Amino acid sequence: MEKRVVFNERWLPVLLLMPQLLITVVFFFVPAGEALYQSLFRQDAFGLTMEFAGLDNFKELFRDPSYLASFRTTAIFSVGVTVLGLVIALVLAWFADRLIRGATPVKTMIIWPYAIAPAIAGVLWMFLFNPSLGLVAHWLKLLGVDWNYLLNGPQALALVTFIAAWKQISYNFLFFLAGLQSIPKSLLEAAAIDGARSWKRFWSIVFPLLSPTTFFLLVINLIYAFFDTFPIIDAVTQGGPAKATEILVYKVYNDGFKGLDIGGSAAQSIVLMVVVTLLTVLQFRHVERRVTY
Repeated sequence: MEKRVVFNERWLPVLLLMPQLLITVVFFFVPAGEALYQSLFRQDAFGLTMEFAGLDNFKELFRDPSYLASFRTTAIFSVGVTVLGLVIALVLAWFADRLIRGATPVKTMIIWPYAIAPAIAGVLWMFLFNPSLGLVAHWLKLLGVDWNYLLNGPQALALVTFIAAWKQISYNFLFFLAGLQSIPKSLLEAAAIDGARSWKRFWSIVFPLLSPTTFFLLVINLIYAFFDTFPIIDAVTQGGPAKATEILVYKVYNDGFKGLDIGGSAAQSIVLMVVVTLLTVLQFRHVERRVTY
């Protein structure tokens, strides 16, 4: 028999939903509406005068080679962060779940990095990879690697991708570990009795049962790579060298707060919001079909 919740007061459901609706309106719809409004105007650097520009700000964006280049940089960066973060976290969760002795200290050490602020994480790794003083940079030079991320664009992009992925591994690890621990051990034992090797058991049983967790983390990690990595890039490279690490969200900041192009940066924020929304919709429409619930 199906049970349904019945509210005696008509306004009780509205009152219960009101706090979340209020937060959504104040912190999402109002800023998004303000950004859309500003994207249709040109403003001076001090915001004293405004001139209606229509869609000119958007047209100028897609004529700007540096803006189109930031799309490519963002694609490489977001894919790298997502793949590295998910794969490493899954491997760590797989081995942590199989540990018998010392499992708690190991799991605690893996989770700790999530408590570090992104900007602090960026500064820590920046010191380690500093071309002049960094310990890791010294080891790389001993191996014959000409390491200088301050001048080499691909090296800078690889560094911030690694730092951003490292910062997100702990978050992914928690969900993967919880997913692994929810899988009945009897299924794995039955497969082992039937002669399935460890890799076969993982690919045929474990990974399909982890697909809802993997899909959730895929969406979260892409959003993280697009938005929450701003402090890391600002602390380590500030978009350089030569805009090699200037992803879309950092270009919005650069053009709006440093270049004082309010209308152009507002248009960029609208495009960024549309891109992330479309990517999320595409994931739910196409990737979710492969998820086994």
